[in-house]
Amino acid sequence: MIDKKTNDRILSFVQVKPRTVQEIAHHIGRNWRTAEAYIERIAQETGLLNMRTFREGTRGALKIVYWNAIDVRASTYQERLSTRILQVRRKEEFSAFDIFQFATDGREATYSSDPAPPQAWLPEKLLKNAKHHAFILSGNLSWIAADPSIKKVIEARANAKLSLKILTRVDVISAPLVDALMQINMRVGWDAIEVRHCEQPLRGIVVDDTCVVLKEVLSVQMHRELKKEHYLYLRLTDPQWVAWTVRVFWKLWEQSVLAKTRLDALYEVTKKERK
Repeated sequence: MIDKKTNDRILSFVQVKPRTVQEIAHHIGRNWRTAEAYIERIAQETGLLNMRTFREGTRGALKIVYWNAIDVRASTYQERLSTRILQVRRKEEFSAFDIFQFATDGREATYSSDPAPPQAWLPEKLLKNAKHHAFILSGNLSWIAADPSIKKVIEARANAKLSLKILTRVDVISAPLVDALMQINMRVGWDAIEVRHCEQPLRGIVVDDTCVVLKEVLSVQMHRELKKEHYLYLRLTDPQWVAWTVRVFWKLWEQSVLAKTRLDALYEVTKKERK
């Protein structure tokens, strides 16, 4: 874990001018691998840094870290939206379209009365295409319950060293699904899947910090002019808004509860034995 003093030293060092990873490593007294891990964490959680590799794939590859200038107006919108997301708990209390409307540098949308998402946006398809990690914002893992074959996809990707972090409501209903995900870790031999209890309004997946797919349900109860439910499927590739979504995810993650802590309490109350 990076401490606040080291975090601030890196930020102030790079803000002056772009630096190589080696320069930053020397500045903070760490090896280049540790320095690079710190830089990636700061970039994920704050969006203030960015890193670019020159001559990638060669022995002379050079990684440059630079200050990521953020549009002031966009930053104001982002702050308002993130505050709202952190305050509410139910999907009906926040519209994912409020994010989509600002992501003008890369976005796609599908509006339909069909509850099935477009093929390219299916969870299993997105997970298969992920190379390093995926962050999932869920309600109660109903998307896994609806298609048990997804567990096989998740296990296959975990075997391929894909890291998966899931924020979901861990309750009596979702507990068996959470347990099933935890058991995948036992079979693949590493903590590929991390689950935390969190009640939040977003439903979607972040893939490799490059793409965000969000789903919004327009229910008849909330939109009485509709005769049946409609669905918005939103895909963002706008770097600024993808980075913002990642930061929101990490804020929610830090405020959430470990799934094991939650499960232990649930099984104690319900007197059920864990499988």
